Amino acid sequence: MGRATGRDNGDLEMDNGWWKEAVISAGALGLAGWAGWLDWRIRKIPNRLTVMALLVGLTMSAVLRLPGLKSSLEGAGISLGVLLPFVLLRALGAGDWKLMGALGAFLGPQRVIVVLLGTVLIAGLMAAVEVIRQGKVRETFYNMWVIFVAYSTFHVNNARAITLDNPGLLKIPFGVAAALSTGLFFVLMSALRFFHKLG
Repeated sequence: MGRATGRDNGDLEMDNGWWKEAVISAGALGLAGWAGWLDWRIRKIPNRLTVMALLVGLTMSAVLRLPGLKSSLEGAGISLGVLLPFVLLRALGAGDWKLMGALGAFLGPQRVIVVLLGTVLIAGLMAAVEVIRQGKVRETFYNMWVIFVAYSTFHVNNARAITLDNPGLLKIPFGVAAALSTGLFFVLMSALRFFHKLG
């Protein structure tokens, strides 16, 4: 029987790494899709989903990646750290915050930064469309000015009415934006891999 060449071994390692990465990617897509659906339907992302997903993401990364747990913790930490100020200011829901932390556990630090930026961009576009549709352009700009003045002069109490606690304010399903961003990220990654193979 012939002995496997170095190229054969490399191909086997690549194939082995590919399915492991595919499993983790499927977990991230499943989490984002489920959370986005729930946020669209009931405007809430439950703790039992995000906390369980965080634990699953950490475990899967620890088992299937090298160095998996470190990368997973960094991804979760980046998401949670970047978005924490917005949660404390009541500009972002705790469920959305935990969702991004769980996605970070699946994606790792580099990928979650891209997904996070995409999520913020998509959420901003969704908000702009909704503001125009509801005819609240002037009110929105006024609220943005109040927030800017309040936090630049440290008079935070002046902006307390402009938070998620105010039922009259416009609310965007952040989980939907996260789902779209995650899906677009993996579509782009697949396209880049396909063209790389062609080259």
